[in-house]
Amino acid sequence: QVQLVESGGGSVQAGGSLRLSCEVSGYAYQSYCMGWFRQAPGQEREGVAFIDRDGDTDYADSVKGRFTISKDNAKNTLYLEMNSLKFEDTAMYYCAADSNWYTLRAGNAHYWGQGTQVTVSS
Repeated sequence: QVQLVESGGGSVQAGGSLRLSCEVSGYAYQSYCMGWFRQAPGQEREGVAFIDRDGDTDYADSVKGRFTISKDNAKNTLYLEMNSLKFEDTAMYYCAADSNWYTLRAGNAHYWGQGTQVTVSS
């Protein structure tokens, strides 16, 4: 059974930082592409950051220069370092995994976590 479990969300003031973690179990972690998505109330889910098997990354324009995605293969854990947080970053954040980069980027990943809430106060 594949499981993705997020942690690290919370409440922070604008300008602050948080680091989200996504612990992965149940499959060959290194063989999948992974990403972070977020969804705010009343809005569509959007892709935030992505990392492929080789460690190459891509980001949504709204978070470039502020967020960093990384992974620790030894710990089977995906991270999202979030700095200079803004009120508009408030959302439920989900990690996702798929063997296909384009499927992942399209938001149709095979595996999803339960989400962790990030709230930024202005």
